[in-house]
Amino acid sequence: MSKSEKTFFGHPLGLSTLFATEFWERFSYYGMRGFFVLYLTAELASGGFGVDKTEAYSIYGLFTALVYLTPIIGGILADKLWGQRFSMYVGALMMSLGQFTMAYGSYYAKINFAGEVLPLQQLFLFSGLGLLILGNGFFKPVISTMVGKLYPEGDNERDNGFTIFYMGINLGALVTNFIGGTLAEKIGWHWGFVAAGLGMIASTIWFFLRETSVKQKDSGYNVGLRPKDDGNVKERLNATDWGKIVLYTLGISAFILGLVQGLISLPSTITNSIAIGAGVIGFAYLAVTIYKGTNGKTEWSRVGVILVLAFFNLAFWSGFEQAGTSFNTFAKEATDRVVFGWEIPASWFQSVNALFIVVLAPLFTILWTKLSMKKMNPRTPNKFGFSLVFLSIGFLIAGIANDKAGAGALVSPLWLVFIYLFHTVGELCMSPVGLSMITKLSPPKITSIMMGAWFASIALGNYLAAAMTAISEALGFPTFYFIATYAIVLAAVAFALAPVLNRMMKGIH
Repeated sequence: MSKSEKTFFGHPLGLSTLFATEFWERFSYYGMRGFFVLYLTAELASGGFGVDKTEAYSIYGLFTALVYLTPIIGGILADKLWGQRFSMYVGALMMSLGQFTMAYGSYYAKINFAGEVLPLQQLFLFSGLGLLILGNGFFKPVISTMVGKLYPEGDNERDNGFTIFYMGINLGALVTNFIGGTLAEKIGWHWGFVAAGLGMIASTIWFFLRETSVKQKDSGYNVGLRPKDDGNVKERLNATDWGKIVLYTLGISAFILGLVQGLISLPSTITNSIAIGAGVIGFAYLAVTIYKGTNGKTEWSRVGVILVLAFFNLAFWSGFEQAGTSFNTFAKEATDRVVFGWEIPASWFQSVNALFIVVLAPLFTILWTKLSMKKMNPRTPNKFGFSLVFLSIGFLIAGIANDKAGAGALVSPLWLVFIYLFHTVGELCMSPVGLSMITKLSPPKITSIMMGAWFASIALGNYLAAAMTAISEALGFPTFYFIATYAIVLAAVAFALAPVLNRMMKGIH
């Protein structure tokens, strides 16, 4: 990188563009996620959805799972047809429509309260979720892929770039609950959704204004354009591209509205069968695409590492994502939230993890850099083992706190703070490292698809997180202690497999 070239903390300037774009997208997603279970369980008269915790966890778990599963579709479309920028714009516009759709559904239910869930309220909720799920699929894998493409192959700064990018994710998650969560819990649920929708609008506008900065370090090649475009010549999407973006956004959104209307009218057995069938077809297509896009022993060896680490990734998120379900209701029902006579919104605790990320991520960047200089930086499989150790410690603390709350007294908020501290340390050992690992180990032709597969493992983790209480109770174990146990067991397995996986990475650290 030349001295005259503008940088962002020593990294390509495009990282600042993607950093802020992801900031506003995460502001939107985590703002809605922070109060979503609380909205689902809130009384109908307040504009809530009025379901019990079990059903709310189920809806939340399916939503968060599909949010991470649909990047498989987005990755395939981006690699083969749309390119990363085109896909990102379609996804961002769809997600903004999704948030505004749910906002209107909540507002409509509040002003037309009838003592039961209204058909239009149900339609608006699930249509909004459908727009968010598919829109996120178009958005999520491509922005991480563009971050990786900012760096030439073999550039050791890529890991640090992803850590900085990860701070953008968590800055958005940090501030959103103080705004969206407060609006939702204190004023009206629909205002929380409106705030989330405006976040997506801001994300879209920011990337549009800064699109020409998304160039590869040193070469200046414009990354993320459509596959047929020459990145040495074309700097941004043109009017023709934008016409197609608008048409695709409106067409897919109309399709989702009609699809949800049809699915709502079907018996649950049929809709479940459709969902399972779609999942099987999706994973089969993913497997075939990976098979066709992988060549030679080296590429297959590295893909094998990705698949093994994806299992540990799944296990980590099955515990970590208790944040949006059991930890959220624990904050509302078992935590003393009154400060100077004012009750802190329960959704504010969703920002504790993000706060620790913002504080600790720079320290981890320094730590990994210092260890690399001394040739002591743990390899990726070892870092995954450490992440599961910290997850286990957090759930051990959660189990003790839950025992105290079971006696009928409200517990100190510090219990949740310490839980999130250990889980955040675990997250920093896994998530940014995993994203960077995908861009380094994936066969070049299917990087976005492998990124989609990585998010699919997070999807399964999210789905298991929602079902974890039922699973642990069926086995006769308290939920938090159950998760603490399997996390530490899998950590031991990760450390045992690390030497083998390190060799299979074929020179990639």
